[in-house]
Amino acid sequence: MAPLPSPSSPPQASTVEPDRTDPSDISLAASLANVGETLRISAPTVFDALLGRVTMASCDARLAVWSQRLCDHAGIKLRVLGREHLQAGQTYVVMSNHESLYDIPVMFVAMAANGNLRMVTKTELFRIPIFGAAMKNAGFVEIDRNNRQRAIQSLAEAKAKLAGGTHVWISPEGTRSKTGELQPFKKGPFQLALDAMLPVLPAALVGTREVLGKHGWRTTRGVDVTVVLNPPIDPAPYRAMPGKTGREVLATDVRAIIEASLERGRQTS
Repeated sequence: MAPLPSPSSPPQASTVEPDRTDPSDISLAASLANVGETLRISAPTVFDALLGRVTMASCDARLAVWSQRLCDHAGIKLRVLGREHLQAGQTYVVMSNHESLYDIPVMFVAMAANGNLRMVTKTELFRIPIFGAAMKNAGFVEIDRNNRQRAIQSLAEAKAKLAGGTHVWISPEGTRSKTGELQPFKKGPFQLALDAMLPVLPAALVGTREVLGKHGWRTTRGVDVTVVLNPPIDPAPYRAMPGKTGREVLATDVRAIIEASLERGRQTS
């Protein structure tokens, strides 16, 4: 299993600093601007799907512009640690904590240079007019947390995307944390990683909850946000363990890495 990064060899950092805004600037206008940006990319995606001409490339291009603009509107000062751990041509099951709706554009910016990324996300978002249809057509994976059979089908869909070379990002917590502390992990993401036999990329997002917390409406602009990308974990040793042991040990190891990364991210923010 992959060890934690050595404190003596900290991950290399790259920074994206759209602007420098007073962190006390709490803005409903920024939130509304980002709703507008979301509609701006959603409508053409739905239209293209109706005409049968939606492509992964067009969706990737729109997601790249959308995620960067959302970060810019929020004045997020983004620091990414550990990009050197990403191997060209390798597909990952990305697992992270989940604190904010801003986790989504932040993670897309952090992973922008490393291929296609799609998120497994709750079914409620797919019910939002236009936005939900755009997510489905863009290849996001819907998961119903209250329907075990449908959740299993969603993980099978995620596995197919992984087989096609698309990184799949999933939060083992299943929902946003109100406090920033890690919540209990669901077992599905770890079974997905073992079934797909692809490396798990543990990641931590620090600061997004300060931009917009759970159930919040107003964006706090100018916040320092850190993403920590850790060395990938090979699923093979876990799959060799008997019964459900491998899944449980993998979940424990990923949790420990994310918890350590959250602390590291707080220290560098």
